[in-house]
Amino acid sequence: MAERAYLALGSNLGDRRAALDGAVAALRTTAEIQVVAVSSYHETKPVGGPPGQSDFLNAAVAIDTTLAPDALLAVLLDIEKRFGRIRGEVNAPRTLDIDLLLYGDQVRERPDPVVPHPRMHQRRFVLEPLAEIACDVRHPGMGVRIGGLRDHLRGAATAARPLMGLNALVTGGTSGIGRAIAETLAEAGAWLTIHGRSEARASETVEKLKSSFDVFADYVLADLTDANAVLRLAESAWQSERPLDILVCNAGADTLTGEAARWSFERKLQELWSVDVLATIQLARSIGAKMKQRGRGVILTMGWDQAESGMEGDSGQLFAASKGAVMAFTRSLARTLAPEVRVNCLAPGWIKTAWGAGASDVWQNRVLRETPMARWGTPEDVARTARWLCSPEASYVTGQIVRVNGGAVT
Repeated sequence: MAERAYLALGSNLGDRRAALDGAVAALRTTAEIQVVAVSSYHETKPVGGPPGQSDFLNAAVAIDTTLAPDALLAVLLDIEKRFGRIRGEVNAPRTLDIDLLLYGDQVRERPDPVVPHPRMHQRRFVLEPLAEIACDVRHPGMGVRIGGLRDHLRGAATAARPLMGLNALVTGGTSGIGRAIAETLAEAGAWLTIHGRSEARASETVEKLKSSFDVFADYVLADLTDANAVLRLAESAWQSERPLDILVCNAGADTLTGEAARWSFERKLQELWSVDVLATIQLARSIGAKMKQRGRGVILTMGWDQAESGMEGDSGQLFAASKGAVMAFTRSLARTLAPEVRVNCLAPGWIKTAWGAGASDVWQNRVLRETPMARWGTPEDVARTARWLCSPEASYVTGQIVRVNGGAVT
């Protein structure tokens, strides 16, 4: 049974067009290969290798083949050799280069050939021609359409997808406000790394982002009460091929529901201080320094609208202390990282998360009484504000506490 495969062709020595034409002709005359489609030819600058190289001519070819990947690779190498390809210095000029990009939906790391090609999603000279003939084909390992990979690499932002080409990390991104922010950023085109503590919930969130928004997403697990784990998270989230453009420090300790609701005041304070305050400071400082050195970035932290005015009771004292610290830190960090990096703090009011959904009638009535908009806020209300703050439309906004609270003023 034949498999659909996709190849990348390139040449920057000699008669480049004749080399590509000849390679396609050689493929057509191979008994086990049927050429299905050939892209137009693209003139591109060389990437890597020795200086002073001539520009490349690149193309992509779709084939149906009965050859296994190993046998197909042998055929491709033989065609290269026939056209004078000599393998020496990495990324050196070449008469003909043929790479196997995709082979059906196979994902294999060894032996050669590795499929999908491990660097194809980082190369515009591959994706531009490939998208002409395989725009809606999904990368088997990443789950993103070839057209989506191309658009991300282009950074082709639009009014509907203003965050296209950007990479974001959202802590506490598997539920509640964090998940809503992750979904809203993905809808706007950003690629996501989701932090959580439950692998099952993180995996489910990532699959939802991929299938719903045609973006790449992955996850990282970390216990933010562990300072060393926070530092490891900061290091692992910043990848050389995917440096972060957006950091959302959303993770917060839940001391209102479940077993934690019965903890002592002191234990709740320790948990909130570790997760909401110290982890936010560590992550924002570490990643913020990298963003500043790179020359751009956006950081959002999570405060509370009543931290400055105060609220009665143990919970009021706990959240005022922890979220008030985050808000004060945000203002100072914004001054430190400006002008390259913008730093703002979201300060939600009464938002119907897990605690709000089960709150008593007394609390339900209090929310309606204290909120001019006469309703609970939703995680999506906060997420839409986060999307705006991360977008170029908010390029002159930094060091601000942005209250998302339905107009409540105390």
